[in-house]
Amino acid sequence: MFDPQSSQAREFIDHEEILDTLAFAAKNAENASLIQDILAKARDRKGLSHREALVLLDCRLEEYNQELYGLARQIKKDFYGQRVVMFAPLYLSNYCVNGCLYCPYHMKNKHIARKKLTMDEIVKETMALQDIGHKRLALEAGEHPVMNPLEYILEAIQAIYSIKHKNGAIRRVNVNIAATDVASYRRLRDVGIGTYILFQETYHRQSYQKLHPTGPKSDYDWHTTAMDRAMEGGIDDVGLGVLFGLEGHRYELAALLAHGEHLEAVHGVGPHTISVPRLREADDINPDEFEHGLADDIFAKIVAIIRVAVPYTGLIVSTRENAATRARVLDLGVSQISGGSRTSVGGYYEPEVENTTQFEVNDTRSLDEVIHWLMELGHIPSFCTACYREGRTGDRFMALCKSGKIQNCCHPNALMTLKEYLMDYASPETVALGDSLIASQINEVPNLKTRNLVIQHLAAISEGQRDFRL
Repeated sequence: MFDPQSSQAREFIDHEEILDTLAFAAKNAENASLIQDILAKARDRKGLSHREALVLLDCRLEEYNQELYGLARQIKKDFYGQRVVMFAPLYLSNYCVNGCLYCPYHMKNKHIARKKLTMDEIVKETMALQDIGHKRLALEAGEHPVMNPLEYILEAIQAIYSIKHKNGAIRRVNVNIAATDVASYRRLRDVGIGTYILFQETYHRQSYQKLHPTGPKSDYDWHTTAMDRAMEGGIDDVGLGVLFGLEGHRYELAALLAHGEHLEAVHGVGPHTISVPRLREADDINPDEFEHGLADDIFAKIVAIIRVAVPYTGLIVSTRENAATRARVLDLGVSQISGGSRTSVGGYYEPEVENTTQFEVNDTRSLDEVIHWLMELGHIPSFCTACYREGRTGDRFMALCKSGKIQNCCHPNALMTLKEYLMDYASPETVALGDSLIASQINEVPNLKTRNLVIQHLAAISEGQRDFRL
């Protein structure tokens, strides 16, 4: 029986509840009265249940679909304004003991080169990332108790934080590593990680077990309850995600939102981020062999639904998607993207000489090109990490975000971190566009005292000072 407050994965991701939800949604795909009621509830910015969200996903009444898209745009604006947070993945190692059938890092793949960065190489990678302007990383590593023990991950995080190259600094390290125990999550917290991210891959238990035939990741319950252990270990912010294409998208969306409801019910804090990657071609992996490919239109609708169902969450799309798709979903609710990404082990410091890539990148533009493009679209690229460094995490962040008050900090911080980027890394064309954008946005800071402070900080940044934050 579905119970969002349960500690058992079988109960907060209840298979029969999800099947009932899918049947209910299909039955009501043209129920105008119900769909109107759900959209009216969504307009309150308090979120939707997984069942309500699935009715919107199945909705076949075009006028209400258009209303959904308009509402998603407005909710994103209300919670996040024009800001788009920037990050980059950093792959430490592709050694892995799991047998995941959709990932080239699976242990039986003999085609791919195996590589693990030394601490010296991590320093070089970090400096290379700093030299293009990044401040926020998502750390990635395969699961291997010998090659990638927790001590290695912790040492890498400490090394990354310690490096101050020219005006560069990595101010926040998010971590995407395998499910672990409470004590290990405490150690990750103690070295100052930002968000702990773990994709479920698929919530369909039978499919999960087929796709994970060997290795510690094959334990569905251990994997699915990882966020509870992370929060018990003191990590305030966690990030959910599924890999769309492994199972039916309707099932996945319902379960993903049910997982978020569970976190809210048990911990009082929902997912800080939700990622929506789609299966991509990679060494030893052919997406055409999977029968659940997700069309662009459905993908865009899923993004809009997550935005109205979980209005406060940071919604992430990576360079798995091409520029056109990223522009489309940015308009519908995405608030965080990667730029200038490499999905290989050691791909930033020097061109890749061995095949260590996890998946093909479909947006291969440089970070400067992405920043320029975002501003042309009317977005404000943000390198801000202030909330995590000022203790605005977990329930403290959620209270500010849900009330809309977080913009009082985030909008000024976005302008100041963008100015840092323009001063230190941007091309002349990007500088000209960015300075014009900042000048036009200063007047959008509503509080006069804050506005004057931002103007002072921007002037100080122009003179060489760095790292101002509200």
